[in-house]
Amino acid sequence: MYSLGGYGDMIADRVRVDAYSQALRKTVRPGDVVLEIGTGSGVFAVLACQLGAVRVYAVEPDPVIQVAREIAAANGCADRIEFIEDLSTRVTLPVQAGVIVSDLRGVLPFFQHHLPSIADARRRFLAPGGTLIPKRDAVWVAVAEAPEEYGRIVDCWENNVLGQNLSPARRLAVNHMRKARFTPQQLLTPPLLWATLDYATVENPDARGALNFSVQRPGTGHGIVAWFETCLADGIGFSNAPGMPEAVYGSMFFPWTEPVSFSEGQNLCVNLEAILLENDYIWRWNTQINSPNGSGSALRFEQSQLSGAVLSLAKLRQSASDYVPQLSEEGRLHHRALELMDGKNSLEAISHQLAAEFPQRFARWQQALSYAAKLSQDHRR
Repeated sequence: MYSLGGYGDMIADRVRVDAYSQALRKTVRPGDVVLEIGTGSGVFAVLACQLGAVRVYAVEPDPVIQVAREIAAANGCADRIEFIEDLSTRVTLPVQAGVIVSDLRGVLPFFQHHLPSIADARRRFLAPGGTLIPKRDAVWVAVAEAPEEYGRIVDCWENNVLGQNLSPARRLAVNHMRKARFTPQQLLTPPLLWATLDYATVENPDARGALNFSVQRPGTGHGIVAWFETCLADGIGFSNAPGMPEAVYGSMFFPWTEPVSFSEGQNLCVNLEAILLENDYIWRWNTQINSPNGSGSALRFEQSQLSGAVLSLAKLRQSASDYVPQLSEEGRLHHRALELMDGKNSLEAISHQLAAEFPQRFARWQQALSYAAKLSQDHRR
């Protein structure tokens, strides 16, 4: 979830807001029904009303939806916007929408359940002949010379003030990507297209592909950088590529295990993979760097977020197929609270019962009320 300041940063991003407003102005017609997934502060939902939409369904699971309601009322649109505080995949609508607008990306479009949510909305909510905003995203990748960005990852482990050997931590740290900003002068190779997401057809949330680069100037490579360019509507879009006006998205930096000195014309191959697991993506980037003259052995890096995970042996044992789990006291409390949420008991009744059964956990029933209310919100229908 974003803070209110985070939503403010998104509104302040002129690159993003100008492009989305142009796309809505080109697409929304008087009498249209519009669905916005991830409405946030509601500014695009309000704009759709101002453009003549007869009904706007604004879906947002974050509590910021209350602010969006107040913004809609302040702009005279409250009677035409129905705010729905939930995930779009759990929502049903009485009618289909002629326009569906969303911005569920992170730094890259491969972010949490962005793609499954769009595919679900397209199937269930988009009217025949309707329009999706955005129409498509393309993800580009290049090799980057990035000493400062790389230093932010490794310097604390290589040059610590205690003079200790922190190489085990460094080994994990270089298996994590991070948001960064780049200039065109930092790119050692021309960018290559890695993935195209056509939102009218996309179903598979995963992506993988091999990229064969040729270095265009001598330099030191520190990893690869990825960014996206979007088409929101025909002729309208933006990009967070190096050299473009600064936007909230930034670019994604995938560091290598070690910096590499390159000669002009040297070749390398990067296999980049994004796989959706549970609630977010796991990234893998395996690199093979050929020797400058092609006669020596290739340099290989095999990296992934899984390789950078900080693991507990005790917790790994508890994930084994033959492990026999038992509920802790907290687990029994959780189970009992859900059991009492049977559609018959009020939160107050549930809280009194929990305080009676778990007196060491709750000194007063009001403490149990806070616990039960949070659990109810997490598992509401």
